[in-house]
Amino acid sequence: MPDIPWSTPTPPAPDAEVYVMASRFETRTLAGALRFFLKSPGIILQIRKAPGAHGVALRARVLGRTFLTLSAWEDRDALYRFARSEPHRSSSRAAAAYMRESAFTFWSAPAPALPVTWAEAERRLAEEAGRP
Repeated sequence: MPDIPWSTPTPPAPDAEVYVMASRFETRTLAGALRFFLKSPGIILQIRKAPGAHGVALRARVLGRTFLTLSAWEDRDALYRFARSEPHRSSSRAAAAYMRESAFTFWSAPAPALPVTWAEAERRLAEEAGRP
């Protein structure tokens, strides 16, 4: 499946610090992966319109039932406002029924470090999980 490449809804100021989140989701079944994947474009569009969003990308491995997300935000509050808003809020609750595992990691980065690479996101997620 193709990835949804990094997009920058609102560029941060060149000297800004941004709040970055990487996540990894694994579904229990292929049907769950398809449901997750079909909901993804709507959530990506929501992020692109969200106040304080500086970037978003999705790596979808539907047949492997694994998804990685990357997003960058003005600050932690902007991310949390998005997470509590619709349709993300309802989609997250519904996805819990078919999720096997979820992992998240957060960090601050200088604006010029955007876009974050998938290698960096995967490294940070592995560190968060205690894996080398």
